[in-house]
Amino acid sequence: MDDDAICALVKRLSRPDGSGGAVIERAAIMAEGPDSAAILTWIEAHEGKPEAPPEASSDRGLHSTRLSDSAGVGASAPRRYVLPSSALS
Repeated sequence: MDDDAICALVKRLSRPDGSGGAVIERAAIMAEGPDSAAILTWIEAHEGKPEAPPEASSDRGLHSTRLSDSAGVGASAPRRYVLPSSALS
């Protein structure tokens, strides 16, 4: 895929975030199949960052330990990527 095609795809799959940029779900990227690696590379090249995981706290209920699992079970790939507004211009 060329740069313009990836940009158009990211625009289609993303949604606005509160800072004026865009957020794209990792699941949407992975659904693109073999093009997903090129999309992730494009996001990184355009200053996209993985979304920080939520802060774990003791009052989050039954599954709160999954959010702060130090063994890496809950620390897999990020769920979303955040792009600055300049990336999709």
